[in-house]
Amino acid sequence: MNIRLPAEWEPHDGVLLAWPHADTDWNCCLAQVQEVYCNLIRQIIRFEQVVLVTPNLEQTGNSLAAAGIANDRITLCQAATNDTWTRDYGPFTVQVNNQPVLLDFGFNGWGLKFAANYDNQVTHALKQQRIFTPAVNTIGLVLEGGSIESDGNGTLLTTSQCLLSPNRNPQLSRSELEGAMRNLFGVQRILWLEHGHLEGDDTDAHIDTLARLCPNNTIIYVACDNPTDSHYGSLQTMEQELQQLPTPEGSSYRLLGLPWPSPKYDADGNRLPASYANYLVINDAVLVPTYRDPVDNGALAMIALAYPDREIIGIDCLPLLEQHGSLHCITMQLPQGVLA
Repeated sequence: MNIRLPAEWEPHDGVLLAWPHADTDWNCCLAQVQEVYCNLIRQIIRFEQVVLVTPNLEQTGNSLAAAGIANDRITLCQAATNDTWTRDYGPFTVQVNNQPVLLDFGFNGWGLKFAANYDNQVTHALKQQRIFTPAVNTIGLVLEGGSIESDGNGTLLTTSQCLLSPNRNPQLSRSELEGAMRNLFGVQRILWLEHGHLEGDDTDAHIDTLARLCPNNTIIYVACDNPTDSHYGSLQTMEQELQQLPTPEGSSYRLLGLPWPSPKYDADGNRLPASYANYLVINDAVLVPTYRDPVDNGALAMIALAYPDREIIGIDCLPLLEQHGSLHCITMQLPQGVLA
């Protein structure tokens, strides 16, 4: 049996989103965050479908219509949600003998930090509503989409801080977890980062906030060039780790360091995890979070080096930082052949 975990830059049917509502943590800043979602949806539907999960179809439909978004490329689906981080509770798509199969892993609120009883059921609810064409297999492991990166060619990149967290899969050692991922995703190589973190990150160092696999043996990563910043030592060590990682051919990766934005804080003075690495690759475009920062344009230019054949589109995601995530965290790509 031939199993493969596609790269994000391979063709999509669409993107899974969950609408922010008053019973999520977004209630504090709902109007601003819904505006971010509307801007994001406007861009995605230029290129592919959107599957939008919401507990209230009519209310969400009215909100989209009021924003001037009435499009046959949006499928509204009803399901209760605790929150909107579909990257971490949406389905993983693998290719099994060149046919898509969906894997529904357990989601426990990033190691039992937050309620996740509704979010953990979203993929099952979408299966029941026949949104998906392929089979959906329930997997008895906890795994979040933001915690792994695939090059589509047998290499997985991840962080030990997240995957080896004692509140996720404590019954498994590192080698046992590697074996499970090799079996489920068909990967031959698992590259682990031991360093790197962002203050304010609730995920235990998800790889999609730190370093991203790109086409042509390239890695884009968060680089801190300010020796007075609290992140400097950890991210410098992570950079050294990345320099040591071998490509499948045994050479070094082409490394592209993203600019470091000025610190962002919430109203209580807590640092927020602003990361340009939290972008989403879609058909013919890359959607990049921006933070009203002087280095936003530099981040867009750096990502364009990795994706020269795609339109690079900035999306103002400053409001998303209030709940410690960004653009990639609220999206999950649905590869070609997934949508009914």
